[in-house]
Amino acid sequence: MGDLQIKALKKAYGDVKVLQGLDLEIQDGEFVVFVGPSGCGKSTLLRCIAGLEEITEGELRIGGKVMNDVPPSKRGIAMVFQSYALYPHMTVAENMAFGLKLAGASKQEIAAAVARAAAILQIEPLLERKPKALSGGQRQRVAIGRAIVRKPDVFLFDEPLSNLDAALRVQMRVELSKLHQELKTTMIYVTHDQVEAMTLAHRIVVINRGVIEQVGSPLELYHQPANLFVAGFIGSPRMNFLPCTLVSAEAGAAWVALSDGTRLHVAADARGLAEGTPLTLGIRPEHLVAATEPGPETAAGRIQVAEHLGDITYFYVDAPCCPETLTVKANPDNPLATGSSAFIAFPAEHGYLFGQDGRTLPRP
Repeated sequence: MGDLQIKALKKAYGDVKVLQGLDLEIQDGEFVVFVGPSGCGKSTLLRCIAGLEEITEGELRIGGKVMNDVPPSKRGIAMVFQSYALYPHMTVAENMAFGLKLAGASKQEIAAAVARAAAILQIEPLLERKPKALSGGQRQRVAIGRAIVRKPDVFLFDEPLSNLDAALRVQMRVELSKLHQELKTTMIYVTHDQVEAMTLAHRIVVINRGVIEQVGSPLELYHQPANLFVAGFIGSPRMNFLPCTLVSAEAGAAWVALSDGTRLHVAADARGLAEGTPLTLGIRPEHLVAATEPGPETAAGRIQVAEHLGDITYFYVDAPCCPETLTVKANPDNPLATGSSAFIAFPAEHGYLFGQDGRTLPRP
C-alpha cells in the first residue's frame, strides 16, 4: 500500500531548522505535489521520505510501517531526479534493467518488466539506443521507466521537468498525468512551478520556510487561500495586493479605504476589527475591470504596458491607490493601450481581505 503518514517531522542541519514539525497524510493512489519557493524545504521533505536524509524528529510511515530507520532500498519507493542520471555506456534497456539486476531478478522477470515499462512510456523503438542518442524528453522517459520497472508503492519526483524546454514540459505534464491514471500508484512530486502543481495534483501541499501553509485541491487553494502567502503563490499572474484600512464592517461585507482615499466594498467579514485597522485587499487579475470612463468604486490609473497575446490582453497599470503595478487580465477587444488613462473597478464579490497576521478574513 502506498499511503503515507508524516507526524511532527523535523529536519535540522545543526542549528539550521529546515522542516519545522510537519503533519501530513497522503492516501494510496493520490497524486500529491509539494510546491513552494526555492529553499522552502520541499525537496528536503521528499528526500526524508526517500530515506536519503535522516529525520531529526518525528515519524514517517509508509503502508502503515514506520520507516525512520529503514534503508531507501527497503521502503518500496522509486525516485526520479531532476538530472536524468542515466549510465552513458548502457543502452536504454540496460539502464532500465540495472536496478532489477542488482536486486537479483531473473532474466525473464527483467525482460518482462522492461517491456511493460517501455510500452507504457512508448519508448519501445529506443531500447537499443544509448543516452547520447536521445532527446531530453526521451531521457526523462527512460528515467521514469527505470522507476516503473521496480513496481514501487510510491513514486517520488524531484523537479523532473525543470531541464526541459517550455513546450516539452507541457507535453511531459500530460504524459505524467496519463501515467498516473494507468498505474494508479501514489505519486509525490516536487516543483517550484505552481502551474505544474495546478495541472498535475489531486492535492497540493504549499510549503514556506519549512512549514505547511495549506493543503487542498488546486481549485480550493486558488479560490480559498488560507493566507496572504498562498494567495500570492498560487495563480499566474499572481494576485494583486493593495494596502487598505477598514472603514466599517457588517455581516459578510466590509468597506475599506485605499491609500489614495478610494473606498471599496468587499465581500468579507471584518466584524470584530476596529475601524482604521490596516488590512490588505487581494484581487486576481481576471477579476479587475479596466474601463475608459470612471464608475462607482473605481480607481484611476495609467497603463504602463499593454501585452496583446491574441486570445487575451494583460494591462500593467500604475495607479496611486497601489504601491505596486496592478495586473489586469482583459478581453483582447478592450480598446485601452499603452499610455492610456484607465479606471479600474474592483468587484466586491471577488475581493479578499487579509488581516495583519496574513490570514484570510472569512468570506460569505
